[in-house]
Amino acid sequence: MEGETMSHQRNHADERQALQDTMYVIGGKWTLPIINSICNGNRRFREIERSIPGITTRMLSRELKSMEMNKLVKRTVTPTSPVLIEYESTEYCRSFGNIILEMIKWGKEHREILRNADKQQS
Repeated sequence: MEGETMSHQRNHADERQALQDTMYVIGGKWTLPIINSICNGNRRFREIERSIPGITTRMLSRELKSMEMNKLVKRTVTPTSPVLIEYESTEYCRSFGNIILEMIKWGKEHREILRNADKQQS
């Protein structure tokens, strides 16, 4: 963003709205862990649920519906017996994969900074 300030006048209202839109879609407590789970190969509801400690069945169901509405996941129903329902990330979802990786990297660095600060205080 720093290089962007040199090239043209920034519109703070547009930037604020874009940040709010982004946080609306991915800012929930469970959205990114669900995306991460699906991208790591968990496609069925129970697989996703088991891979995310602390999430309830009801919350996962609600989040998956919201993510489907926001075009982040695709739900496929196979009419077998029993019915097979699978979820997969969409191309649109994968478009912010690099952002998620950067967030993971930042989170790890942040945790390390806090650990080091705790050691220095001890």
